[in-house]
This record gives sequence, structure tokens and C-alpha cells, in this order.
Amino acid sequence: MNEYTYDKLLNIHTNGQGVPIQLSHYYPYEPTPYVALETLFEQYEVKSSDHVVDFGCGLGRLNFYIHFFHHASVVGVEMNEISHRKALRNREQYARNTKNPIQNIEFRCCRAEEYEITPIDNCFYFFNPFSVHIFQKVVNRILLSVEAFPREVDIILYYPSMEYIFYLENDTAFELLREIKIPNLYKKNSNERFLIYRLRNF
Repeated sequence: MNEYTYDKLLNIHTNGQGVPIQLSHYYPYEPTPYVALETLFEQYEVKSSDHVVDFGCGLGRLNFYIHFFHHASVVGVEMNEISHRKALRNREQYARNTKNPIQNIEFRCCRAEEYEITPIDNCFYFFNPFSVHIFQKVVNRILLSVEAFPREVDIILYYPSMEYIFYLENDTAFELLREIKIPNLYKKNSNERFLIYRLRNF
């Protein structure tokens, strides 16, 4: 299915660029292409018991996709108030079109480094929403949460930044679990891939 067809199926509006952000360390929202999400979840399992956090969620495309097809709990973290309001509007529209309980979809309007990692959050998604300096702060919060509540957690990077990769592989205990290349797109642009990192803490 194409972008329009997926949005119509989910009864949401997530196409287009996000509202510009007047902060140097934060980048405008850009939705992950649906074709990329198809490829990711063909090779990476999300269970209904998982709790996924999408940093820089924008209008919530990833959140609704995961909730609709995999029935997992999802939290979108978005600092831009306009995008946050649009995500909430999408949630209302989505609720009219699904039998899945929408209390499992949340949207928080805050900076990523201020989001309180909960003991049940176990999968964290990033599509280059901010600079590596903010990324480090967020990952440190994840690590502190795992230290307090030991569990296995994953970080998913789409269109991965070399700075993100260097930090994870050289300054944390996260290990590369899998690389998922997006057919056709990867042939034209080697950044069109997912890197999945896992931290085992048992």
C-alpha cells in the first residue's frame, strides 16, 4: 500500500513535513515511510506485551502503525505543541476506526530528555529527531532505568546517524542485533536502513 492508502486505512493524516523547531539541537518531524515500516516489522517482532517509545513522534505514524498491526502499547514523545495537538487529533480519528483499546496509545508533549522512562518501556525508536547530545541524555536515562529495573531493551535507529552509531557502540553496552535494509530504497541511498541495538541486563 502507498502512503495515502495507509493513512486512509488508519484514519489519520501523517504525510508532509513537521513544523520547524527553533532549537538548534532538535530537527523537524519527518514520517518514516510506510514501505520502511513494512520492511522493519517483517523482520523485527513486536509483541502485544511490548511498550514502545517513539522519540520525536511528530504526528504519530509509527505509533498508530504498531498499535493497529501489532497491538502493542506505544508512547509518542513530541516537544512541538502544534505537532502534539495534531497527533492527539489523529488519535481521536483513529479511535473511530479501530476495535483496539486506544488507551494503549499515548502522546506526551515534552522534550525527549525530560521523558520519564518507565519500568515497562522496552523498545525505543529514533529517526534522527535531535542531535547526538540529546540522544546521549536520552540513552543515559534508558540505562538508569534498566539499572533500577533490569530488563532487555532495544533501540531502533532509522536512517542512522553516524554519531548515534559511534556513541552506542563505543560508550554503551548496547550491541548491534540486526541491520535491516529497505529494498529498492537502499540501492539508491545506503542510509535507508534500520539498525537494531539490544541491551541485555539480567
